[in-house]
Amino acid sequence: MKTKKILISITFTGFLFLLLVSFVKAPKNDYITVQQKKWVAPASADKIVNPLKGDANAATSGKKLYKVMCFVCHGPKGKGDGMAGAGLTPKPTDLTSDEFQSQSDGAIFWKIAEGRAPMASYKSSIPEKKRWEIINYIRTLK
Repeated sequence: MKTKKILISITFTGFLFLLLVSFVKAPKNDYITVQQKKWVAPASADKIVNPLKGDANAATSGKKLYKVMCFVCHGPKGKGDGMAGAGLTPKPTDLTSDEFQSQSDGAIFWKIAEGRAPMASYKSSIPEKKRWEIINYIRTLK
């Protein structure tokens, strides 16, 4: 009989505990979500002219470079869904979006050259002509 009273008491106490916990708000964590500001190239970048604009061969070459340099983060179709991009904050840009595609070639060229965390700067690792080829390919992703 005494064991039965103890079990009822424990069950009732557990029920009260669960009831109380359901009304108490969970404490907020101490982490602050960091959001980067919109990435905007300087106005001077819009004046940079793509010397390969409209060159189909450049786009073909750019596709090969894209697969080596950009694919892992920006994904096979440029949607920002590459395997390496999944763990990045902010997520890689969707290169097919209207917002991205509305930028000038010069602005995109500047961003590829300068980079911004988590995207690396490719100014010294990808020659200018190859960066333009990548841009020509990216333009086909619309």
